Amino acid sequence: MQAAPTGSAAPAHRTAPAPPAPGADGKRLAGVAAMFGSGLSNQTGAAIGSLAFPVLGPVGVVAARQYVAAIVLLAVGRPRLRSFTWRQWWPVLLLALVFGTMNLSLYSAIDRIGLGLAVTLEFLGPLGIALASSRRRVDACCAVIAAAGVVTLMRPQPSADYVGMGLGLLAAVCWASYILLNRTVGRRIAGAEGSAAAAGLSALGFLPVGLVIVVQHPPTVGAVACAVAAGLLSSAVPYLADLFTLRHVPAQTFGLFMSVNPVLAAVVGWIVLGQNLGWIDWAGMATVVWANAISILVRRT
Repeated sequence: MQAAPTGSAAPAHRTAPAPPAPGADGKRLAGVAAMFGSGLSNQTGAAIGSLAFPVLGPVGVVAARQYVAAIVLLAVGRPRLRSFTWRQWWPVLLLALVFGTMNLSLYSAIDRIGLGLAVTLEFLGPLGIALASSRRRVDACCAVIAAAGVVTLMRPQPSADYVGMGLGLLAAVCWASYILLNRTVGRRIAGAEGSAAAAGLSALGFLPVGLVIVVQHPPTVGAVACAVAAGLLSSAVPYLADLFTLRHVPAQTFGLFMSVNPVLAAVVGWIVLGQNLGWIDWAGMATVVWANAISILVRRT
């Protein structure tokens, strides 16, 4: 943005900037509050869902989350499936596959390396998309900074769980693919119909998994409640909150606030699950977060 001229009157042919619309500041503040609530809800849902791992396992929790997400998105999107052409169907099918794989790899990573580190590695997906789409030198520097943070998080040590880290990176690849496929689906199918159809197909794919888990390991009421809470808090609430947020908050501000999610995940993991991170882990996480924040802040100048 260019700064307003100072020390002299504005030229006569320029009009004064229009005053902000009544209530605009209040709506923007509400949007910021919704972003924070969305992020906190998402990470809290993941933490609560992990409490059901001993009974349902990550697969069972993800299955329940997919069911809840499908119910919410199908109710909102109301897709007219019979009107879809093959050109519309194939990205929906890929989106359904990526949707399920993304959540399964993330929750499996949470089970092995903890909420904070898993979400930080997953966050590399959207960060990579943002940096790869730019040709600025500052973004190349941000990519190097983020890579340094990842190396710090994945440093060799006796207790390192490289399978868990690999699952976190798989979740990152899936999130990046999810973003790209969502763009394609959004261009070819009106509204939320495409995303709703993909969520329904993903839930349908997890239906046999859920049935097997129920038959072989009858879940407790508490485990089912935790899994359903994960679906509501990590799927329904963030989706509805983001619909409100994107109407009142600029896209760049929304992207900047996304940087807070790894920090929220680490804090929630510490409070709810007792997962403590060392200072080196915090430093690596902060490096990844700052890489994204710097890239977006410089883009606004």
